[in-house]
Amino acid sequence: MGQEPDFRKELISIIPNLRAFAASLAGSFDRADDLVQETLVKAWDKQHTFQPGTNLKAWLFTILRNEFYTQMRKKGREVQDVDGIHAMQLAGHPEQQGHLDLQDFRKALDQLPDDQREALILIGASGFSYEEAADICKCAVGTIKSRVSRARTRMADLLGIEGDGEFGPDSINSQIIGVAPAA
Repeated sequence: MGQEPDFRKELISIIPNLRAFAASLAGSFDRADDLVQETLVKAWDKQHTFQPGTNLKAWLFTILRNEFYTQMRKKGREVQDVDGIHAMQLAGHPEQQGHLDLQDFRKALDQLPDDQREALILIGASGFSYEEAADICKCAVGTIKSRVSRARTRMADLLGIEGDGEFGPDSINSQIIGVAPAA
């Protein structure tokens, strides 16, 4: 296997992206780590099927996504923590405003339908093109674009964002840190 050192190096470089995507799908870092580990084992075992020169990142994300849905099918239905009561018992109090913003973002992200959340994470957080995301999700490019658009609109509604001027420090934080709020 002459390609093994290059394959290993590329595989390792993509682990943070895999972990972020897995966390968005699985909802917990423990489950995400298990999912990434299973993905890496499968990829290593099947590296002879990977064609050098093609997109390794997309190939790995596809393996991860397929493994996630396989595990979900095996698991059956889970009881969801819709009200977040259980999650709130496990969470510590945030120490900074950014933690609160991130918590709000995660709650809003969790409220999206699975297909919209997946598309938004692939495009917005993982840096895939619409075409690559469509390949990973096995759907048309237009479907991915529609899912991302609907997800962004829904996230803005859930977070109460009405325009670009609402990004950045808010008026309370601006007074504390001494900068003017975004216009």
